Amino acid sequence: MKRLNYILLLLGFLFSGTSNSILAKESFTLKRGVNIAHWLSQSAARGTQRDEFFTEKDVKYIASLGFDHIRIPIDEEQMFDEAGNKEPEAFALLHRAIKQSLQENLRVIVDLHILRSHHFNANEKPLFSKASAQEAFYECWRKLSAELRKYPTSMVAYELMNEPVADDPEDWNLIAYTCYLEVREREPERVIVIGSNRWQSYDTVKDLKVPEGDKNILISFHYYKPFLLTHYKASWTEQKDYKGPVHYPGVTVNKDEFEASCPDNLKGSLRWNTQSNYDAARLKSEFQEAVNVARRYGLQIYCGEYGCMKNAPEADRLRWHRDMEQVFNEMGIARALWCYRESKDGFGILMINNPDESMIKAMGLK
Repeated sequence: MKRLNYILLLLGFLFSGTSNSILAKESFTLKRGVNIAHWLSQSAARGTQRDEFFTEKDVKYIASLGFDHIRIPIDEEQMFDEAGNKEPEAFALLHRAIKQSLQENLRVIVDLHILRSHHFNANEKPLFSKASAQEAFYECWRKLSAELRKYPTSMVAYELMNEPVADDPEDWNLIAYTCYLEVREREPERVIVIGSNRWQSYDTVKDLKVPEGDKNILISFHYYKPFLLTHYKASWTEQKDYKGPVHYPGVTVNKDEFEASCPDNLKGSLRWNTQSNYDAARLKSEFQEAVNVARRYGLQIYCGEYGCMKNAPEADRLRWHRDMEQVFNEMGIARALWCYRESKDGFGILMINNPDESMIKAMGLK
């Protein structure tokens, strides 16, 4: 019955004509940004350690490089206790970062990254099976909206949830739309970022059902391909024990190299990499469908995450970054690099406070 009510609500909204009036007074446009990862998300740091992880100095440095926005992932467990009460320290840090960013003319996307009911790599995701989990998700956004609505709509946007992973894309469409309505009721002109299903994949953007007539929406996807390159030796992946060659551009690993270097237990799952040929043309072809969907809605397309680990061969990694920037620019795709500072998994402009000057140059930053 509850699902039926949601569907009726959806149909009523689409045909009511009210959506045609939802137009921003000022444009929230993006080109190139960076994720402030492992700060208010995916981190056990608290107190001084969390406070010093991202400061005004970092904001100024990001602006000096030529970025025009930051994406701030936040986790439910950092922002709210299990009773749903706001965590004052975490919200104080979020407000500080937003205010400092606005002072540097950096736009901000607040991304609800991980829920207690949904982690993109968890086997069980109650968000898609329990009404109580869905209600808790909507309540997060009611409280976040109440907290953040004072910021100008031209400078701060909300991303409903990071990397949804629903077996049925219609489940995500329904939940995303219901959450969208909750925010829209409170903030008619706030820009809302809606990501595609299945880890925000580029090839599931076509399955998204986006409200018609609302120009204050960004359609988002993520991109980490070829995965054997971008996540080379990543400790949390199946391919962590593959230590053979990887290449970009061209075939990710040739057959002889693969047979000689791939552990036997991984050959079945990784052999397809011997037939995966990636270059700028391949990137462009994979992004095209997502761009077409955004154009059909008259919306901006946004790659909210992309990156390549420093474990990968240096020349190949830098060439990948150069090609990504070229294709993003040619296709008019806004994007946010994963990520700003990292010290454990090999992504990041700063590695233990040391700038990756080669990557900065490859990306065409200042």
